[in-house]
Amino acid sequence: MVSLLADENFNQRILRGLRLRTRDLDLIVAQRVGLCGASDPELLAWAAEHGRIVLTHDRQTMPRFAKVRIRAGEPTPGLIVVADTMHVGEVIDLLWIYIECGAPEDFQNLVFFVP
Repeated sequence: MVSLLADENFNQRILRGLRLRTRDLDLIVAQRVGLCGASDPELLAWAAEHGRIVLTHDRQTMPRFAKVRIRAGEPTPGLIVVADTMHVGEVIDLLWIYIECGAPEDFQNLVFFVP
């Protein structure tokens, strides 16, 4: 199973739905580990240090910073960028598949865009 870090602006309804659907969900929210207001590079560095894939809605800057880390050869457990216009149930279904079927190495050094 994969370990996740949700950035501070990630939709709480999606997180709640994932927790209800996945009993053993390994998910931390940025605010709970002192990352409230952290920059994208700080958040990505923390996630790498703790082996967590980042969940975000930030299509503007987060993918760019993740790609900088990847190009620099810095550890990057992965980034999943979720469109904030998607229906909550649809996002939960897609993320559940990633969580249940994916292994941590499936996400390493990759940026995934969920439509």
